[in-house]
Formats: sequence, structure tokens, C-alpha cells
Amino acid sequence: MATQYSDNIASPEASPEPGVDGTATSTPTSFVVRKIGLADLSDALRLGWEDFKAIPSHAIMLCVIYPVLGLVLFRLVLGYSVLPLLFPLAAGFTLIGPFAALGLYDLSRRRERGEEAAAWHAIYVVRAPSFGAMLGLGTLLLTLFVTWIAVADAIYVATFGHAPAASIPDFATRVLTTPQGWSLIIVGCGVGFLFAVVALCVSVVSFPLMLDRHASAIDAIRTSLRAVMQNPIAMAAWGLIVAALLVIGSLPFFVGLAVVLPVLGHATWHLYRKVVEPDPNPPQERPHPPKGHRYAADFPAVLFPWSHEGKR
Repeated sequence: MATQYSDNIASPEASPEPGVDGTATSTPTSFVVRKIGLADLSDALRLGWEDFKAIPSHAIMLCVIYPVLGLVLFRLVLGYSVLPLLFPLAAGFTLIGPFAALGLYDLSRRRERGEEAAAWHAIYVVRAPSFGAMLGLGTLLLTLFVTWIAVADAIYVATFGHAPAASIPDFATRVLTTPQGWSLIIVGCGVGFLFAVVALCVSVVSFPLMLDRHASAIDAIRTSLRAVMQNPIAMAAWGLIVAALLVIGSLPFFVGLAVVLPVLGHATWHLYRKVVEPDPNPPQERPHPPKGHRYAADFPAVLFPWSHEGKR
């Protein structure tokens, strides 16, 4: 059942102020941020799970996850020099995860509105009016991710030098049983935590806000920063929840991520709904036409439904 959020009562986003001649002038738009509690995080996760059950997208996630794993394993066959970057790569996904989940936000939005929502509808996010702004912020997060990988590699080189590990057991012994290894773990986790805090602060509600309200990247980042400042405990708990679920999903050879990633994506949309007041005057968007019957003769055109919508 779709979540309507009918109990959210919006307050005005901007009010006119009198000018020097007594006439009203408009003020810049400011998105209203709510105070939330830990119970709201639990409810967002529950609603995210409901969305996932209604729109299962685990097959798509597997198609994304396993080619990447295949490349990593192929590199391991050629040599063990990539081993020091395995953990930073896995941990660094939290930095770009908010951008990677764009399609999931749109699926939750469609379901909330009572519109048709199937896994392939996620591609429609590229037609959003604010997709350029979302792409810009995504590029910023990608830059943050690349910087983190470079810093993690520099920390490893400063600790163990450039000599690659002879084998996986040798690498594990180095990291887990030597003083240098524990120093690497402490420093690396500390620096990684700082990167994660930056990513959380600038993106916790940014992408859903840009998708839903067509906000600019700057306004979205400012709203995310205000959301974190007004809800420091809840947002810290949300970051820990995301990190814990990603670790749990990664344990059985990353299979669990096929469920964890979609649920977190949908839950982030519902977290945004709880944190940011809704638009008191939402724009009327043209509904998508109902999907008719499809026949074998339509293949492969049906794989690209947006290309022939205007012909209906």
C-alpha cells in the first residue's frame, strides 16, 4: 500500500515582505526542515522494505554488483596489488550510494502518488527537470570517492611501502597481527569516517529534494546541512544504520546487497519525506499514459519505452 503522508501539514516556504513603497516582494525559497527522532528512522526503513516488496529490484542490483565483483576477481587472478583497496572500495560505496539510488527514489515517489511503478520505471529519472543538478552533485560525490581511494592507498603505502602482498593470507596477517596493520586500521577508519560525514551532510536529503521539488544543487546541499544540524543524533544514527546494513549485506559474498541497497534507497526517500516539509502548492505534472498490451512484434522497442511514448 502506498504511503501518502497525508498527516504532513506544510508551512509556507516563503512569505512576501513589504518593499520600500509598501508593495510585497518575494523572498528566496527556503525548504522547511522538521525535527525527527529515532522512531522516524525505524519507520523510514519499514516503508523502504514495503516499497521493495512491492517493486522488487534485486535482479537489477545483482546485474550491477556482480560485473564489478567479476572485474575485482579478475584483477586478483593477475596479482594481489588490488587487495589493499578492497576494503576502501567497499566502504567508499557509501559515498556515491545516494547518487546511485536515484532511480529508487523515483520508484518510491511514483508508488506514493499511486502511479504505475515497475523496476524499469527507474530509468525515467533521467528525464527529471533537475537531472542536471543531480548529475552535478553526483560528480561531486564521485570526486569525493576517488579522493578517498587515493588517500586510502597513500595511507597503506606510508604504512607498508609499495611491496604487494604475496597472497591473501599474507595480506590478512600483515593487517591483523602487526602493529603497523592496527595502525593502518585505526588511521584508515578515522579518515574514512571523515569522508563519510562529509558525504552524509551534503547528500542525506539532497537527491530526493532535487527530484521532488526541482531544487538546485546548492539549495539541496544547504537543506541537507540544515537537516543534519537540526537532527544531529538522528542523522548520526542513520549513518550508523546505513554502514551496518552495508556490512551485513556484504558478508555473504555481497549477495545481501541485492536487498540492502534497494531497501536503503527507498528508505532514504521516506526519510526525506519525514525531514522536509511538503510543497504547499505542488506543481501539476502530466500523468503518464496507461501502459497497453505488448506483443512479441514490439521487441526490442519495448526495452526503450520512453522512445515511443509520443506515438501513443
